[in-house]
Amino acid sequence: MRPPRPSWRSPAVVLAAAYAAGAVPFSNMAARRTRGVDLRGVGTGTVSGTALYRVAGFGPLAVAGVCDVAKGSVGPLLAGRDRPVLAAISGGLAVVGHNWSPFLGGAGGRGVSPAMGALAPHQPAGAAFLLADLAMVPLLARLGRRRGGLAGAAVVVPMVVKRLLGNARPAAPGPGVYLWRLLLDRDGPASDAGA
Repeated sequence: MRPPRPSWRSPAVVLAAAYAAGAVPFSNMAARRTRGVDLRGVGTGTVSGTALYRVAGFGPLAVAGVCDVAKGSVGPLLAGRDRPVLAAISGGLAVVGHNWSPFLGGAGGRGVSPAMGALAPHQPAGAAFLLADLAMVPLLARLGRRRGGLAGAAVVVPMVVKRLLGNARPAAPGPGVYLWRLLLDRDGPASDAGA
C-alpha cells in the first residue's frame, strides 16, 4: 500500500503553486532592476526575453531566462510522474500565469520559456521541439502516448491564445491582425505596436 501524499502535494496546492510560480515576471523584474524600465512600456509591450535583451543585454536575459524555464517545472515536479493529468494541467497553468500575470495587470510574455520548463521533467522531447508549437502535440502523442499529447496541448493552447490576443486590443481588429499575431508573434505592424 502506498503511503498518503503530503498535503503540500495535494492537487489544489500543486495547481496553485504552478500558477503562482508561472505568474512571477522575471523578465520585467530584471528590466526594472537593471535599467529601471517596465517592459510593458517599450517596444511591442511584451514582457519577454527578447524585450529584456533589447533593454538590458545578455546577462540579465540569461538569469531571467533560467528562472522563467525553472518556474514552468514547479507544478509538474510537484505532481510527479504518477499523476500525468495533474502534471499537464499544472504545466499549462504555469504558462497561463506567465502569459497573463496578475502582477502585471494581465500582461505578460508569450510562454515559450515556462512551457519548456513545464515539459522538461516528464516530456523532455516536447521541450526540445517546443518552437514547432502545433507540431509538438502530435509528436508528443506519438512519443509519450496520451500523457505526452496532453502535456503538449496543455502548454501550447495558452501560448497560441496569447499570440492571438497579444497584450493590447488592436486599433483595427480584423483577420489580418490576428494572422499577423499568430504567424509573426507580434501584436501588429511596428507602427501599431509602438516598436
